[in-house]
Amino acid sequence: MMKNLLLIWLSITLLGTTTIAHGQTIQDYVEEHTEHAQELMRENEVPASVILAVAIHESAAGKSKIARHLNNHFGIKGPNNSTVINSSYRGYDAVEDSYDSFVEVLHNSSFNKLFDKYDQYDYNGWARGIQRNGYASSRTWASQVIAIIKKYELYQYDDRPDDYIAPTPPAPVGRKKRHYSAGSKYRSSSKKKGYASSKKTYTVRKGDNLNRIAESRGTTAKELMRKNGLKKSALQPGQKIRL
Repeated sequence: MMKNLLLIWLSITLLGTTTIAHGQTIQDYVEEHTEHAQELMRENEVPASVILAVAIHESAAGKSKIARHLNNHFGIKGPNNSTVINSSYRGYDAVEDSYDSFVEVLHNSSFNKLFDKYDQYDYNGWARGIQRNGYASSRTWASQVIAIIKKYELYQYDDRPDDYIAPTPPAPVGRKKRHYSAGSKYRSSSKKKGYASSKKTYTVRKGDNLNRIAESRGTTAKELMRKNGLKKSALQPGQKIRL
């Protein structure tokens, strides 16, 4: 009787552990791996935000099969000794080894020029540069990584100085939509009557800085400084900022 009760207790305990592991949130994942991502950032000047976002994207925040069985959080191909899954992805002894391997890949000839082109705070440049140099075939890969960084505010782990001004991302190349008006030539939709956005302002709160305000509004600190005639990026609580 006692043996059966012990087996039931062990089963419940193991089931509970599994549920917790598979129920891990993205925020849990970030908290678990931020320290190592920042260590790699400080040693290699690759943004911690990019390292974390790529891992979240490629491993479904540690929930994918290759993450669970191979400790591979970056989709890196290579040998493994797994008897659980048949995979062409590389196996690692620990998740941290997978993180180290990702940064090693960036030091390869295909990517090492990115270290001269971007600093450790420019996550936009790094994400697009990594995609452009062949890390992923999907055209939306960089946009997805950047979206993860913004949604979970991973840029806060990049040790950005308060007065850092993020480079302006290049405008996407595309054709303007045109509308036909009877008796007139085609015209750009941006000139269509009524097409104008109202001016908005933001009241600075304690703890705000120009970079975070810019990130949340989809613009840059440099652009906000230009709009508001600011010579310095320092802000005061109660200050009004034109967006």
